[in-house]
Amino acid sequence: MDPTTPRLILASASPRRRELLDQIGVAHTILPAAIPEIPRPGEPPEAYVRRIAAEKSLAVWEAQDSGLAVLAADTEVVLDGEIFGKPQDSDHAAWMLARLSGREHRVLSAVSLRAAGQHWEALSISTVAFRILMPAEIAAYWASGEPQGKAGAYAIQGRGARFIRHIAGSYSGVMGLPLFETAELLEKTGFG
Repeated sequence: MDPTTPRLILASASPRRRELLDQIGVAHTILPAAIPEIPRPGEPPEAYVRRIAAEKSLAVWEAQDSGLAVLAADTEVVLDGEIFGKPQDSDHAAWMLARLSGREHRVLSAVSLRAAGQHWEALSISTVAFRILMPAEIAAYWASGEPQGKAGAYAIQGRGARFIRHIAGSYSGVMGLPLFETAELLEKTGFG
């Protein structure tokens, strides 16, 4: 098979996830999943990211007719058991970043793969420690446009990297697609 022929569908509109799959040489096509991303009452963060990734892959699996495998992911920033999600506006982003300031938080990144009626999944958990952030730099960061649409209102691969004092876990997982876990799933299921 031609290595440039897509072997799977990425159920995401995220340019970072596309770049990460390209980085490990996985030919793919894009079909974003449009599902509601709302935690259920009392749903633990780990269960939430697994469920959302699985729902994304299922929605695209059912919507496509190519027979290609479907890969989906969900990444969330969690502090004190609370899922932060994406900022709704500048005030919400400032609130998130002020809470993350000077503290450690977890980044959960779930991966879901569907093919031939089967489903596989993996979960990456990373710990990220922020330095103390000043209100003026939080405002300037929002003004840069980078925090918009990002879980926890920051991008580790961008300007947000300057806030990070320490990371333990998966850098690519914090970006949105843990490459080790993704590659492992693809290899063991024959799609790597």
